[in-house]
Amino acid sequence: MRVLAVGGAGYVGSHVVRRLLEEGHDVVALDNLSTGHAEAVEAAKRAAGARAKVGQAADAHAAVGHAELVVGDAGDRALVCDLLTSRDIDAVMHFAAASLVGESMRDPSKYWRNNVGCAIGLLDAMVDAGVDMLVFSSSAAVYGEPVETPIREDHPKEPRSTYGMTKLAIEHMLAGYRHAHGVRSISLRYFNAAGAGDLGTMGEAHNPETHLIPIVLHTALKLQEEIQVFGTDYPTPDGTCMRDYIHVDDLADAHLLAMGELARGADTTAYNLGNGSGFSVLEVLAAAERVVGRGIPARHAERRSGDPAVLVASSDRASQELGWVPCRASIADIISSAWKWHSAHPHGYANG
Repeated sequence: MRVLAVGGAGYVGSHVVRRLLEEGHDVVALDNLSTGHAEAVEAAKRAAGARAKVGQAADAHAAVGHAELVVGDAGDRALVCDLLTSRDIDAVMHFAAASLVGESMRDPSKYWRNNVGCAIGLLDAMVDAGVDMLVFSSSAAVYGEPVETPIREDHPKEPRSTYGMTKLAIEHMLAGYRHAHGVRSISLRYFNAAGAGDLGTMGEAHNPETHLIPIVLHTALKLQEEIQVFGTDYPTPDGTCMRDYIHVDDLADAHLLAMGELARGADTTAYNLGNGSGFSVLEVLAAAERVVGRGIPARHAERRSGDPAVLVASSDRASQELGWVPCRASIADIISSAWKWHSAHPHGYANG
């Protein structure tokens, strides 16, 4: 298939691009590079080729797909429509979004304009071009404070951040575009994406970095003095928050499965993506210390407002309907893959 990956130069997007190429699909990565990296797309192409050469791809004899990077905005309706028609695109994957929860509360305008506004332009371009399949990167943030754990897809949707509100708004839009224009979509609600590709040539590179595992590993690399453990009095076994970490390559596999389901005629729906196990902040820290082989400085701090004690997914629907099972669920394996990337690229793609 020919796929438009919107936000394909970002963390999750570039890993999905790599998997698409390994499976022989052709990809156009559209990214304005505000947070993405052109180098990530190049790394995805090299990694796909390298894996095929050593026989690690799903079919080592299949030709690796072709990828190109186009710098531009997802909300540019004319540009997107031109790409969809001139490249004869079959399906769209939408990763592009502003995604910092705290910033979304300080600057809601940015999030409504960027996330929802761009999604409108993208969907209108799909209607104009007659492309009717979309895989959308949604978020566990659509649920808000959990009323039960593990969280299932029918859990109440009461997002507590502007970021989560924008993701839920787009899911509602997708239902409307299905009814009005026949655009079918699968929304994938990520929990905590983590880890890096197993070749160590591509990984997580955010500025600023807000995710726990890279912050812990940056501290191990002495890029910062210590990590802050926000709250040690939660109703969890060790008093710190528990989160569901899912390896980025497992996320990538889910996107390909979702696209396959749409190609076979699946209708609009949504799936949780998590490994079903929660790891506390202190468990992540201890696992990272074992991986790097030394202590990592940490300091206890006050709770952050709005942090739930436990966020763990039920991914049973994705397993039953997509056939998706995370293969890299061990927190040690997730951190080891991230360490391979961060230790070789302490300043992200700038090291490349």
